[in-house]
Amino acid sequence: MSKLEELIKGLFPDGVDYYYLGDIGKFYGGLTGKSKDDFKDGNAKFITYKNVYSNPALDINPVETVKILPNENQRILEYGDIIFTGSSETPDECGFSSVVTRIPTENLYLNSFCFIYRLNDKNILLPDFSKHLFRSENLRYQIGKTASGVTRFNVSKDKMAKVKIPVPPIPVQEEIVRILDSFTELTAELTAELTARKKQYEYYRDKLLHSDTTIVYKRLGTFCDLLSGFPFDSSRFKETGIKLMRGMNIKRGYFDFSDDNNRYWQTAKSVEKYLLNDQDIVISMDGSLVGSSYGMVFKKDLPLLLVQRVTRIRTKQANARYVYHYIASGRFTEYVQKKKTAGAIPHISLKDISNFVVPLPPIEIQNRLVEVLDNFDSICSDLKIGLPAEIEARRKQYEYYRDLLLSFASDSSQSVNVERERERAGVERSAEIRLLQFVFGFARVTLGEIATITRGGNFQKKDFVKEGFPCIHYGQMYTHFGVFADQTLTFVSADVFSKSKQAMPNDIVMAVTSENVADVCKCTAWLGKEPIAVSGHTAIIHHNQNAKYLSYFFHSKAFFDQKKKLAHGTKVIEVTPDKLTGIVIMLPSLEKQAEIVSVLDRFDALCNDLSSGLPAEIEARTKQYEYYRNLILSF
Repeated sequence: MSKLEELIKGLFPDGVDYYYLGDIGKFYGGLTGKSKDDFKDGNAKFITYKNVYSNPALDINPVETVKILPNENQRILEYGDIIFTGSSETPDECGFSSVVTRIPTENLYLNSFCFIYRLNDKNILLPDFSKHLFRSENLRYQIGKTASGVTRFNVSKDKMAKVKIPVPPIPVQEEIVRILDSFTELTAELTAELTARKKQYEYYRDKLLHSDTTIVYKRLGTFCDLLSGFPFDSSRFKETGIKLMRGMNIKRGYFDFSDDNNRYWQTAKSVEKYLLNDQDIVISMDGSLVGSSYGMVFKKDLPLLLVQRVTRIRTKQANARYVYHYIASGRFTEYVQKKKTAGAIPHISLKDISNFVVPLPPIEIQNRLVEVLDNFDSICSDLKIGLPAEIEARRKQYEYYRDLLLSFASDSSQSVNVERERERAGVERSAEIRLLQFVFGFARVTLGEIATITRGGNFQKKDFVKEGFPCIHYGQMYTHFGVFADQTLTFVSADVFSKSKQAMPNDIVMAVTSENVADVCKCTAWLGKEPIAVSGHTAIIHHNQNAKYLSYFFHSKAFFDQKKKLAHGTKVIEVTPDKLTGIVIMLPSLEKQAEIVSVLDRFDALCNDLSSGLPAEIEARTKQYEYYRNLILSF
């Protein structure tokens, strides 16, 4: 027999006591007499509607403030207070509870859209027990029946007074809290994991949506067809027919077409223009969540008719999923917060939605972005896979046990395993670079992110020997070596070699001193099969990229424009090796680097190869000229 069973059997064998809320407590309203200006630069904290709706245990550290004057008669929240949402756009969202489970360290005031229930004797219900009790199925059913309305539903306090609740002994409450908190703790852990993954997704999404590429900025209405819905007469709604897309059906990124939330129209005749298509984007135009209520229509959702106060966005010159991801990125929500009307029911106009500016990269970039973001979105949001599925399973398990326990059923012996091990992986820059390369073909990186840079050694020209170990002296950069080399001109002894700094195959050797800015940072990619000794006044750049690609970059104008800002000195110009870490490179994938190198190699051979290309052609023409010159001038 479980501890809970023992407590139930021992403390109330004949059943638990039930009480009407009106008999054991009183209802109080929130803030009164406040204007919009009172919520600017306030001197006291207040609890928002969202705080109550979202948290079974109230967050008592809000950031929102309100202006409270000295001696002003406003009710202050107390430990154990049970707060309810007083109104909503749907009856299901009315009367959601939140409990003050911790003693506030400062005065807290409540918004005017919620109300307080305060027990006459706070010792009969543990606050932590109340946070579970008032969100249980039985209590939610009773509270839901207290709401009435048409477009907006309001809770009746008179009816709330007749809601009946169980009040078990405190030891039973404590044991129930212990069991149910173990579920919520696990859910919180999973939610934190999901939040981390979503942040990772959002991080990548924002990186992808704001990377260096050719982007034009257009108002939504210039490349999309926008339409607001038809004012269907609610008195003519049917039980069957074509489903209606109403504002209350639209949540943050998904639709709620539960049985209680569905409404139908008999036929699409004469209202065909309001039929939605696959991949239409819909946005709710009013309500407390305006700017955060949007979704994309898919074939499985159809047929659907668009109802008034909902905007349909149909793309004409862009990838619809790209536009949806950008709307979901938070930019649209921020935009709406600035544009929405004030008042009890915030609203955004069709014109304002049409004027929302979206960055549009080339269509192929949009397609790649969508491919990546859809994958992230599935991991973070798909209810059938990953963490959302796990959280949903734990939530249902919690709700099952919560409702079982709070009905005081005799069978409470189930054991619940709440242990779960997970490995956590952080975001690595290398992964980010590969992702950007995949989408855009390149990533904007600094040299320090892809390479380690060390100074060269200290051997001198006097250390050269006829045979020995290969070496490069920094002065040879200016006179002999070009973009790459696989053989050296000079050698050093084994003893000097062992004491020298060495470059490995594929490293870049760069001279960091010169007599002028043009020549400083001349370099070569070492493509030989063995290490080489490197003299002083050099930098050795070790990396895992295509060495010839990097060397070509170090010979480019893009590099020159950056290095001249780093160069210092008068007679001797120097670029300090550690400053090279900040050099910015537009880095393509290794495959693309190889393609670029192949093209540049052909150009290099054409321009510089003494045995082929233009130099050979010039040499031949020079000799031909000299032959005829000497022949002609030999009178």
